[in-house]
Amino acid sequence: MTAIVGKKLGMTRVFLEDGSAVPVTVIEAAPNKVTAIRKADRDGYDAVQLAAIPVAEDRIRKPEAGHLKKAGAAGMRTLVEFRDVEIPTSKEVDAPAGEPASEGSDEESGEAEDASSDGEAVKVGDDVTVSSFEPGQQVKVSAVSIGKGFQGTIKRHNFSRGPETHGSHNVRAPGSVGASADPARVFKGMRMPGQMGSRRVTQRGASIVEVDTERNLLLIRGSVPGGRNTTVEVRSDG
Repeated sequence: MTAIVGKKLGMTRVFLEDGSAVPVTVIEAAPNKVTAIRKADRDGYDAVQLAAIPVAEDRIRKPEAGHLKKAGAAGMRTLVEFRDVEIPTSKEVDAPAGEPASEGSDEESGEAEDASSDGEAVKVGDDVTVSSFEPGQQVKVSAVSIGKGFQGTIKRHNFSRGPETHGSHNVRAPGSVGASADPARVFKGMRMPGQMGSRRVTQRGASIVEVDTERNLLLIRGSVPGGRNTTVEVRSDG
């Protein structure tokens, strides 16, 4: 599974070769830096940690700055861990077909073989770019959805309204929500009015329309969760 962290810029449309217009979401994914690799024998699980979205160093805490400095990364705003991933680095992607990704001593090649046998495609300090994705690839996008504040049952749960005539006062009210004598309480989990949106959502089944490696952009078909400038996680689906 390939993964990267980026920022949602907004939506636009592109025209395909057949002339059809396709709505796309533009995600800016500046090169991510691999800052840690978790191993099951040491950490209890296998994962790759990526640092993304550059920010001024005075905007992050000193412990985070020290952690990034060990990996040779500049100031990054977000740290995300991905489990069960095999993320190709920029060196591996840019290497010509039939040639090794990098040249080095026998010891370095041995370390690379050990890493590949353990399922690790990257090392601490490597860069992950949008070039690891390709047009037509199926992806899933995770982000925090747009908050819509406190909403009633009609908007939040798609309830139907009551009659508006003949003196009815139950137009948008939720109606009966509990019993009387027994159990004399409202059960947990009832669909009630409350906070809507502003929660983590994972949207599957999206596809990449275009990859712009020069500007570090991913164009994903349709809409994705979150508002403008929201941090999004893009992973290959499947």
